[in-house]
Amino acid sequence: MTEHCKAIIFDLDGTLVDSMWVWPEIDKAYLGQFGITPPYGMEEELEGLSFTETAAYFKERFNISDSIEAIKDTWNKMAWEFYTEHITLKDGAYEFLKQTYKKGLRMGIATSNSIELVSVILERLAIKDYFHSIRTSCEVEKGKPYPYIYLKVAEDLEVEPEECLVFEDIPNGVIAAKRAGMQVWAINDHQKDDVKKKLREIADRFIYDYQEAINYFYVK
Repeated sequence: MTEHCKAIIFDLDGTLVDSMWVWPEIDKAYLGQFGITPPYGMEEELEGLSFTETAAYFKERFNISDSIEAIKDTWNKMAWEFYTEHITLKDGAYEFLKQTYKKGLRMGIATSNSIELVSVILERLAIKDYFHSIRTSCEVEKGKPYPYIYLKVAEDLEVEPEECLVFEDIPNGVIAAKRAGMQVWAINDHQKDDVKKKLREIADRFIYDYQEAINYFYVK
């Protein structure tokens, strides 16, 4: 696999940065304004949807009068403090990015988050310059598990899908990358046990942190 790897593509939330814990809190606070408690299983229904698709889901399911753009704007404002002050890189991620950049592999990001939050977190963590392509699922036809976001980033990186290695933390993300014809490594996050089990089944490899990736790629 590594012989043919010319590019590495990362999901962002839960994969490169430790941020997935933020969104259930935002969902709870946002719906609480309307006297609504987030229903059981909603997180699974939202898995992999783009920021725009998620806003459309909320508008329709909970009969929100605000426009989709207004919902997205509200979420950006609610998440802003987390992304500008509290969210950190996953263990070993910075060293892995440095080593990969030094090796000359092209890197990209394929995320379901908003471009506003993506931009601020990459700038704050000083890692934006490592990436040759940064795309959100709002820029393609459909979010994950459809392959469009990964194919778009591969096109930007000027590589074939089979030359890409993807890092993901959710099943629909893994499925999206596999449908694009890419190799996929799943990474440990705050997933439930049944989700970890599924990731081990559908991904090419499951790792607990980027030190494992460093050891695999760069430690002789």
